[in-house]
Amino acid sequence: MVGPTIFPWVSDLYGRERLKLKNSHGGKVDPVLLLQQQPPDEPSVTTAAPPTSQLISCNRSHHRYDICSLNGPTTMDPTKSTFYLLDPITTTNSLSSISSSTNIPQKIRPYPRKWETNLMTSHIKELTTTLLTSSSSSSSPNSDHIHCQIQHNAPALVFSSGGYTGNLYHDFDDGFIPLFVTLRSIFPNRQNSQLRPILVISKCNNWWLSKYSQLLKLFTPYPIINLDKETATHCFPYTTIGLISHGYMTINSTLLPNSETLRDFRVLLETAYAKISSPIIPSSTDSTWLSTRPRLVLVGRTGDHVGRVMVNQAEVVLLANEVGFDVTIFEPTPLTSMSEAYGLMNRSHAMVGVHGAAMTHLLFLRPGSVFIQVVPIGTDWPAETCYGMPAKEIGLEYMEYKIKVKESSLVEKYGMDNLVLSNPREVTKGDWSNTKNIYLKEQNVRVDLVRFGKYLRKAFKKAKKFMDKEG
Repeated sequence: MVGPTIFPWVSDLYGRERLKLKNSHGGKVDPVLLLQQQPPDEPSVTTAAPPTSQLISCNRSHHRYDICSLNGPTTMDPTKSTFYLLDPITTTNSLSSISSSTNIPQKIRPYPRKWETNLMTSHIKELTTTLLTSSSSSSSPNSDHIHCQIQHNAPALVFSSGGYTGNLYHDFDDGFIPLFVTLRSIFPNRQNSQLRPILVISKCNNWWLSKYSQLLKLFTPYPIINLDKETATHCFPYTTIGLISHGYMTINSTLLPNSETLRDFRVLLETAYAKISSPIIPSSTDSTWLSTRPRLVLVGRTGDHVGRVMVNQAEVVLLANEVGFDVTIFEPTPLTSMSEAYGLMNRSHAMVGVHGAAMTHLLFLRPGSVFIQVVPIGTDWPAETCYGMPAKEIGLEYMEYKIKVKESSLVEKYGMDNLVLSNPREVTKGDWSNTKNIYLKEQNVRVDLVRFGKYLRKAFKKAKKFMDKEG
């Protein structure tokens, strides 16, 4: 039988602590596991103090997310998706005197798109938190299942990497940026490894762990626990369930103890990928890549029925070359290496592409680089919210090219005077499904080369100035 994929720093067997567990039962230790890179020692229990004196508290006041804190020794039973809290300092009598309303189990789906009810109920596992009294622990017929099998001295941070994970935009908007915000909010002293948490993740796929391995290492020094594959009970000094989100692709510095911004998140990406990155350079352009011309990355969209394809892309490439750019066409796939993508973007001076998830690569551009977003009809709001504002937040020279009606393929289907083209707001009426089906999936773009050329020449001047200054 083929064994599971094992990442040296990620293991649902939890490294050496599970090895100790096997030894304590007299079993043999797999020598392959002994050769794995071992995680750092966890802090002593006394240094991992809970952030508040309350027992279980859940904040459900936010539109985007819920977050629960178990502020005391917590036992995780992964087979029941349940986290039990018992404060060992409190006596059995005082625990028993806690009101029944306090001891009502709390339910939470730890993914920051709370408003999308269908997504949350169908794709995000529901977790339970409950207060466990000493008396109930000893009298329960299932008490063996809540005894601690693996003891951790570091706290736990629990969340889901389900939902829309796999779409690059959502990987960051619903995943890594909220993770960054949560760690900076709840564990602000990140230099102190004693206070950094163990990540416990639901819907934790191997491809995701592999693709983002370098980035995940910076969030925690400990092996990740895959909640869905784990069977043993784990104990933590305290636990936080859920991720904090400040909005679409943004960080509100006024809400963080150390006032971090999206630029600080970009610095984290640089730390993760700068030393291992190498640019994706087509063999046909090897010689020009080393030239003194500003480097422009054109992010292309390919595939059947994807929408927002730049149908005259080849002509745009020729035009950009005539303007003075060295152009590289970048067509990312789910298998594209993050370090290679970072290397390509970080060595470039400008990026252009039609609104879509691949625009998330703007996070890899250096502050001062030029970013041109081609905005199809009916996509003004998501284009500005998801990419325009973040681009400005990290210090890019942002240029927005809003296409005219004649540049949209929707003209062929609906005609110049149809409401679909003349009044998209009236057509969508705030319904995202209408925006998605008509303006994102049906629409392709043929940019006006004369008009777009003006944008490219302006971008060239900015990119050349940036290149002369930063290289």
